[in-house]
Amino acid sequence: MKIKKHIRIIVILLVCTLVTTAIFAFNTKLKIQYYSLKSDKLTVPVRIALITDLHSCFYGEGQKELIDAVNAQNPDIVLLGGDICDDKIPDENTELFLAGIAGKYPCYYVTGNHEYWSYEIDKIIKLFQSYDIPVLEGSFDTIDINGQKLNICGISDPDCMKYTDNNYSIEEQLVDVGNAGENGYYTILLAHRPELIKTYLNYDFNLILSGHAHGGQWRLPGIINGLYAPDQGLFPRYAGGQYSFEDSHMIVSRGLARESTRIPRIFNRPELVIIDLL
Repeated sequence: MKIKKHIRIIVILLVCTLVTTAIFAFNTKLKIQYYSLKSDKLTVPVRIALITDLHSCFYGEGQKELIDAVNAQNPDIVLLGGDICDDKIPDENTELFLAGIAGKYPCYYVTGNHEYWSYEIDKIIKLFQSYDIPVLEGSFDTIDINGQKLNICGISDPDCMKYTDNNYSIEEQLVDVGNAGENGYYTILLAHRPELIKTYLNYDFNLILSGHAHGGQWRLPGIINGLYAPDQGLFPRYAGGQYSFEDSHMIVSRGLARESTRIPRIFNRPELVIIDLL
């Protein structure tokens, strides 16, 4: 009888452990991921909200969950790093989100691959422009935030060459924005794909902001930073997080995709990235 009782207790404990693990593993509640960087080019703190890979996913009625999360962080600028729209899910959730933030913060947007896959890229670009959000396609803007000037550069997703008649390659776009930092201001590149980092590092960008990898979809925090990412394959090097190089940094958001993903996120909650430049 004692043996059966012990077995029953062990089974109950195992079941409880499995259930608890599953709850944490498949948790898709929005999280806030913070990073901070220092530079001699900065004299005034600047807070950036990085939004990537929303894929027009649902974040509460009127996108309230995501909008409230952005507002609670009180960013100085919002950067939209591609795949904000999707090729399968309609754009309504994206438009609700844009309506909730565009009038409150300076915003900039670059395209991602899924926006081209939709074959509605012209419509999508017009959507962002309708909210006075600049679409950076091999272009940059020098913006003043509380007396601190920044160069915000952006390039299109490489699929612009495959899915449109656009012959303006990302190599050409990088050449056109690569000298933005000659004015001496802190320079940020917004580019959807982190796997092209070696190309980005040929230019004088202080900070590179990307998405696309979705955190490698499945993670074991502290052990595996991602199982698989598009265009990087198994165990991607740039799945999500901060990466430091000799003269530059790259931050890769794990993105906000939830119901759009064919494979569930495991130990990989969708994230709003907040970057404090100090």
